Amino acid sequence: MPIDDSRVNELHDPALLAGALAAVEASVNKALALAPASQRELEEMAGSTIAIEITSPETEVFIAILEDGRLGVASYTEAKIAVRVKGSLEAFAQLVTSEDPAATLINSDLEIIGNSTPLIALQQVISKMDVDWEAPLVDALGDVAGHQLANFLRGAFSWGTAAASSLRRQLSEYILEEGRLSPPQAELEYFYDEIHKLGLRVDRVQSRAARLAKRVDALLAKRGGKS
Repeated sequence: MPIDDSRVNELHDPALLAGALAAVEASVNKALALAPASQRELEEMAGSTIAIEITSPETEVFIAILEDGRLGVASYTEAKIAVRVKGSLEAFAQLVTSEDPAATLINSDLEIIGNSTPLIALQQVISKMDVDWEAPLVDALGDVAGHQLANFLRGAFSWGTAAASSLRRQLSEYILEEGRLSPPQAELEYFYDEIHKLGLRVDRVQSRAARLAKRVDALLAKRGGKS
């Protein structure tokens, strides 16, 4: 079920907005506490603040990656913004429901202003965790609005590694070709280096998960043989 504008307009009530953001923050940090590897990944991005700006209806949310790998979610900040994603609610909804989010992001009316690395890293970390969006948001906003926003967040963080890889590639192509920008060579090299590092971190997490799964299977098989 898509989020309608009337429900988002309710979040202009400071109390409701604060309650919703507190619920989101608590849910993510609870999941991070159970996933220390993911928390360590976010620590590498500590100090980065991501801004999500919905232009119609006007709503702004800031996600700060804290020193201990937890997240701070608020409607106001004085911190320097590392990356801002800006667009209408309709544009965000199209991105969340798209089968090819990378292509949709590049071709939509959404704007990405700044360094996209922490944005992609955050999405990838959360996509690997089992975050309970539903219950806290229903408690904060009620059944209908809470359920709709929970569905929206599940979609926003459900892209897989392949989608992230495609996003990194298409962002690179956009900067060099579609955007027709000419950044200094040193900045380009730094950009590609950060993309490469992010890809390596994702690969290492997948490798560790695969090794852990093998160890668990071996342990279960060993116990089964003793019974």
